[in-house]
Amino acid sequence: MKRSNLPLAAVLVGAALLTGACSQDTSTTAPPSEDPGLGHIHGLGVDPADDSLYVATHFGLFRVKSDGEPSRVADRYQDTMAFTVVGPGHFLGSGHPDLREDLPAHLGLIESTDAGESWSPLALQGEADFHILEPAGDALYAYDATSGRLLRTEDRKSFDEVFQGPLISVAAVDGSVALIATDGDGQLHSIDAISGETRELGGPSTMYLDTTPDGNLAGIDPDGVVRVSTDSGRTWREIGSIDGHPAAFTISAQGWFAATETAVYRSTDDGDTWTRVL
Repeated sequence: MKRSNLPLAAVLVGAALLTGACSQDTSTTAPPSEDPGLGHIHGLGVDPADDSLYVATHFGLFRVKSDGEPSRVADRYQDTMAFTVVGPGHFLGSGHPDLREDLPAHLGLIESTDAGESWSPLALQGEADFHILEPAGDALYAYDATSGRLLRTEDRKSFDEVFQGPLISVAAVDGSVALIATDGDGQLHSIDAISGETRELGGPSTMYLDTTPDGNLAGIDPDGVVRVSTDSGRTWREIGSIDGHPAAFTISAQGWFAATETAVYRSTDDGDTWTRVL
């Protein structure tokens, strides 16, 4: 795979500007005269009900068919900034509404129990614009881009602040209270969700993180290089790469998935090789 020669700072600033633009400009979620397709990709998830891949984008939620064609869910143009699958047909999300819906600009934490066909508000509607949603056992970690706060909830209604500062990604390791996060400069940090203690880990610049089924940590850097850590982010081993700058990264029982702004790749060998699926 080819790798970009763009400086790290340019990639990270570009990612920040892209998500910032989505946060501030909700007018683009109005249905256009012609279907714009996916737009840029914000999140990925696999529904264990039928192993379908779902892609959350600036112009709606899409289900990827077996032939690789994306199908818009529910004819909705919701700008889904954060997206995660928490059970069969059970999704959590956040972002900005389809303008045909009489809803505030910030959706807060929302939930779907019918695989994205409909959504219901859970908390902080009109207040929070979550860009990260990370389930961890009974807890959920949610990063609000409007306030720069990482929040923790167990009932998805009331929240406690864990950390404040710019974050790109969060992954829970060693249970539900030990977190590894990447900041706006691509630096790795450990965060204790109970004490609030933080520590910079060093290591390679990283954009997105997730945990593997066997409990290890995986990350993807601004050039699309994928690495794995078996010691909670202290050391890393390079294993593969995708073609382009990453926009989303997730690991499920059905495989590893990574997206650029407009393409999705899948690995079935724990990140060693990648095939484009969208």
